[in-house]
Amino acid sequence: MKLTNIRCAAAAMMLAVAGGAAAQGLNSAYFTDEYKFRHDMNPAFGNEQNYVSVPALGNINIGLHGNFGYKDIVLDNPMYLHGSDKRMTTFMNPYISAGTALDGFSKGNNRIVGDVGVTILSGGFKAFGGYNTVEINSKTSFGMSLPYELFEFAKNTGNKTYDIGDVNAHAMSYVELAFGHSRQINEKLRVGAKLKFLFGLGRADLKLENMKADLAQNDKWTVSGKATADVSIKGFKYESEMDEYNNPDNGEYEKVSDIDVDGFGLGGFGMAVDLGAVYQIDEDWRVSASVLDLGFISWSENAQAVNRSDRFEFDGFHDISVNDGAGVSFDDQADNYGDQITDFINLRDNGDKGGRTTGIGATLNFGAEYNLPVYRKITFGLLSSTRIKGAYTWTEGRLSANWKPLKWLDGGVNFAVNSFTASMGWVLNIHPKGYNFFIGMDHLLGSMSKEGIPLSSNASLNLGMSITW
Repeated sequence: MKLTNIRCAAAAMMLAVAGGAAAQGLNSAYFTDEYKFRHDMNPAFGNEQNYVSVPALGNINIGLHGNFGYKDIVLDNPMYLHGSDKRMTTFMNPYISAGTALDGFSKGNNRIVGDVGVTILSGGFKAFGGYNTVEINSKTSFGMSLPYELFEFAKNTGNKTYDIGDVNAHAMSYVELAFGHSRQINEKLRVGAKLKFLFGLGRADLKLENMKADLAQNDKWTVSGKATADVSIKGFKYESEMDEYNNPDNGEYEKVSDIDVDGFGLGGFGMAVDLGAVYQIDEDWRVSASVLDLGFISWSENAQAVNRSDRFEFDGFHDISVNDGAGVSFDDQADNYGDQITDFINLRDNGDKGGRTTGIGATLNFGAEYNLPVYRKITFGLLSSTRIKGAYTWTEGRLSANWKPLKWLDGGVNFAVNSFTASMGWVLNIHPKGYNFFIGMDHLLGSMSKEGIPLSSNASLNLGMSITW
């Protein structure tokens, strides 16, 4: 299977036009008693009912976290109708001032993180002295961490030296088979655990370390630093081509230009555990804690590429315009921009380095819930969530108000502050006899581009259906 989109994927690192979701569950529903998938956020939670999810539609998580996005990369073209027929352009357009172009980027690291989670099949039932769950889930995650200096260099603000620092990008996909059990220890304490078997489909990691750019005498950039790309996908290999040095007397060199995947198969295997507890302090107060995805995947292959040399010449990044009508579209131009990034990364094939073992990213949840004494149908909850994943680590605090007006209807609204932004969330859970449907968002979906891309990099949508008894 020929994959020609490696350059488009590289462009997406800079343009942030990709999307993902938080696969750990709908945090807005952590305190919603009849939400059937609370055990995905704390394995100690059980359910009053048995359930089986609708295949592939039982629990779908779609969303994104980040502190920069499409609206920061793609701006109005100041030259539209004044020498250009393109309505939109990138922040690198020379007619856009550096102050305006870089205003949307954080002076520290600019990050986007997310995961896509789809429950293929899930079931929960009472037996063995407690509540049991069996799940088959598909999970895909990605992350990018880009320093402010990289955008400053791409804009070329006039400096002759840029200390860019470290650039990180990551993607991973796997299927998990999970078995969970929770039980009441005494009147106050309930505990639970899950054992997960992980079947790795693929993982890719790109890291650029200590990158620097200096303007040479010939008006080209001398870039230094260490670049490493590790890809663990069954049958994956890099494709290379020969290119000439800027000085023809130096001959030719080999560089990675594309990728190829021959077939499809299991790329790795691993295991993980979830642990959790819930403690009822008194009639009004309840606290809970959990740690999720403590585990690893051992990959059978690792196709590695490294930069050709510690120092090399680079022509610099060049602006692309974004079409808003007929002609060359933004998607069509992404390959051109990807070529620039491929040259900047400057990779050569280093061969298959054998297997490697990686973590999958753990999550810590701590919750406190207060039941309003004067009206028992309302509770208030505070949830602290921390995702531990190296350069893609983030934390969040979420305050929620939860209401159960009817026996078959509950939900709530909440407000959250995390490492990227502040957001509002909500959940609606409908569960008449024999059926359950839920829908919610941890972050309200804002404005979108004409291509259907969220203008900010924070979005969420969670929904699912189950049969209950």
